[in-house]
Amino acid sequence: MKSLSKVKDPYAALRYPEFRRFISAQFIFTIAVLIQEFTIAFYLYDITENPLSLGLIGLFEAIPYISLALFGGYLADKFDKRNIARIAFVVVMAVSVLLLLCTSKEAENVTDIAYHERMIYFCVFLFGIARGFFSPAMNSLKPYLVKPEHYANSATWSSQVWQSGVIIGPSCAGFSYAYLGLHGTLYLVIVLLVFPMIFISLISPKPLPPKTGDKMFANIKEGLHFVYNNKILWYSILLDMLTVLFAGVIAILPVFAKDILHVGEIELGFLRAAPGIGAVLTIFMTAYISVTRRAWKNMLLATFGFGVSTLIFAFSQNLYLSFFALMLTGIFDSISVVIRSTIMQMFPPENMRGRINSVNGIFVSTSNELGAFESGATASLFGTVPSVLAGVGLTFAIVTYISFKTKKLLGIDLDDIKEVGKLEAEKKEVKSLDF
Repeated sequence: MKSLSKVKDPYAALRYPEFRRFISAQFIFTIAVLIQEFTIAFYLYDITENPLSLGLIGLFEAIPYISLALFGGYLADKFDKRNIARIAFVVVMAVSVLLLLCTSKEAENVTDIAYHERMIYFCVFLFGIARGFFSPAMNSLKPYLVKPEHYANSATWSSQVWQSGVIIGPSCAGFSYAYLGLHGTLYLVIVLLVFPMIFISLISPKPLPPKTGDKMFANIKEGLHFVYNNKILWYSILLDMLTVLFAGVIAILPVFAKDILHVGEIELGFLRAAPGIGAVLTIFMTAYISVTRRAWKNMLLATFGFGVSTLIFAFSQNLYLSFFALMLTGIFDSISVVIRSTIMQMFPPENMRGRINSVNGIFVSTSNELGAFESGATASLFGTVPSVLAGVGLTFAIVTYISFKTKKLLGIDLDDIKEVGKLEAEKKEVKSLDF
């Protein structure tokens, strides 16, 4: 059989109309959420001038998400994924309305600041609840929209569209906050959130996967066991979580912008968009040049490169060098995203996609939201730059340890197992590797 990796059709996934609707919903939703996230973070740091307040945003989002994601994955395997996503989108829109209402009065004294801070954390908590349901539903819906031989291509395009939203969202937020203010920006977010619901509604109902029994906790436990026993899946998730948890700097960018680089909200918007710019450039290249050949080696090198780029950013006091360093983090992170997304679509059985995606989502949330709390807390305790340097040092130690722990994975080639005839056999081989 001719290797599918040699078929030159970088736009294969885009030829499916429902996949185009899916990534359109993903794109607009990402923009809306990041505009809101940027706006609230900048506003909160502006009124509190405390890095810990930025970390608490991540904590209040992570707690409900991590608590509910496994249940959300269970529901995604049992019910219509589109309906779950649409209900969650309505909740997210309600959160935006509540943010608009609770910040309608400007904070003028300590009492007002404390009230605004509490209400923002409450709204973020509600968003975390909604995310616990829409993330497993959306991620487990994606494989139903393309044929199996186009999973890798769809992962590439989905990642590219998401990263494009990561660029546009913060960039628009910087200008919007500067010229429309807090409330005008929140109105914009509410309008944008209407469109993802429309696009998801245009996707036809998908058949429910075969039932696995009615015992919820047994089903959840089954999903956890599958992830842990499938070593390439387990270590790809674990490596990403630990790297971003300790070496991520996105949450404390307002601190770098205001206190180190001495720039305003527009420049902060471009800094926040820099990783996405690097990621889009890289992901566009991966539509033509495969990073899934010698996938695990590429993932380890990309993770090491992420740490080096963060180190450059920590030492930089120049806006342009900081922008370039953040762009490099996006380049290296996007390689990991494409590899992990391909693995997430290839290996899970059809009737376990929701649960396995929820496990992946918990690890991602741990790295992003709890990583944001870790960044804010350590920056508050030890200083901004020292906290980042310590995190990068831990990242290098983690990559070194996992690279020795996973030597047997270095020979696995996702390009080869994309051949349909080899996929089931390779699943068993990867799952049985003894570490």
